[in-house]
Amino acid sequence: MKTILIVDDEKNYPRILAEVIKEEGFLAITASSALEAIETFRSESVDLILTDVMMPGMNGIELMEEIKKESPDLPVLVMTAHGSVEKAVEAMQKGAYTYILKPFDNDTLIAHIGKAISIHDIVKENCILREAITSQYNFCNIIGKSQPMQELYSIIRKAAPTNATILIEGESGTGKELVAKSIHYNSLRKNEPLISVNCTALSESLLESELFGHEKGAFTGAVSLKKGRFEIAHNGSLFLDEVGELPMSMQVKLLRVLQEKTIERVGGTTPVKVDFRLIAATNRNLEDEVKRGNFREDLYYRLNVVRTVMPPLRERQEDIPLLINHFIEKYAGEIDGKSNHKEISPDAARLLFDYPWPGNVRELENVIERSVILSTGSQIMPSDLPLKMRKHNVNQLQLDGIPDNAGLYETLAAVEKRMIQRAMSMSDNVQTKAAEILGIGKSGLNQKLKKYGL
Repeated sequence: MKTILIVDDEKNYPRILAEVIKEEGFLAITASSALEAIETFRSESVDLILTDVMMPGMNGIELMEEIKKESPDLPVLVMTAHGSVEKAVEAMQKGAYTYILKPFDNDTLIAHIGKAISIHDIVKENCILREAITSQYNFCNIIGKSQPMQELYSIIRKAAPTNATILIEGESGTGKELVAKSIHYNSLRKNEPLISVNCTALSESLLESELFGHEKGAFTGAVSLKKGRFEIAHNGSLFLDEVGELPMSMQVKLLRVLQEKTIERVGGTTPVKVDFRLIAATNRNLEDEVKRGNFREDLYYRLNVVRTVMPPLRERQEDIPLLINHFIEKYAGEIDGKSNHKEISPDAARLLFDYPWPGNVRELENVIERSVILSTGSQIMPSDLPLKMRKHNVNQLQLDGIPDNAGLYETLAAVEKRMIQRAMSMSDNVQTKAAEILGIGKSGLNQKLKKYGL
């Protein structure tokens, strides 16, 4: 139930208004002065304030200014007599939703209240949605504590608040789009749209229309004017995924847009100004593509203002346990709409840790989702993992790689130290879990940690 705070120094008027408002399904509370209204506002949840302008001491406009300092979006309706219209206009200029002249009929009052509250609800919903999106794509929530990820966080933290063009390189499945979203939602453009285009998903002719838009009649089927992604991204960010796949003709046009910040729709001749921040991603090494003649050097330098490389999962193994736990938590709660506790068994964790992950984080997420669905107990077992992971022979000692003159004890110590480091990483440095993974006691592990200075 929405709450209306009525403020008027006349003795009976607030009580009468309260009865009218209550009949329409609202909760009404009253205050006989601006100071009393401020105290009430700070102690009660209020959805709208209906205040008289002319009151002794602090008037209605001054009251509104105080309220707006703490709740700038809260709608305020001001009531005024015919002789004080200039005060009502002043109130509107300072942020009042509207004014209503005394005497007024009840239907007019209720209509104004209903509309003001509806608009306020939309504003609140938008704020909640923006906060949720910002939280979801906050770079601090990108999973990883390894050194490569720490370097990535540092780049995002410095580059996000600027308008610099960002180039994200990395293998497929490493999370380039998530980084692009994190950059946008931590930028000054976060309240404007982030528009994404996959450069491999469309043919060259369709891609041109998709990016630049087209005029009515530009080609068969162009029955109306269509804005392109550059225009839609105006004041926001444009994410070009797989930019390395752009054909040469489109590379020339993209370069011109980046230089001039104007586009021309297909079939049009009038330049259209666009203001956007470009974030580009590719699974290719564009510097190598330039050397091969597959990518324009001038465009490469336009894109390569701030460059970051997403590390493949095999190069940040210590993040694997964090990712496993994150995805288990994500998907275990989706089974039958219930909260299900799941954890990874030590043997299954070892298999996941040693697998090379050619599909990177995306592949790991798919494996965990599958395993959560197939597992019947509270633990994900090796039998719940795909067969290729169970058969993977990475754990077999590669004796051919050991030098012929290597000593037995020296080699065994190196292997033991590596296994302990791996177990500690897999268990997030929890010794009890690491000992379980290694199949030894906690006291034995503690002695070996001291032995190797770990």
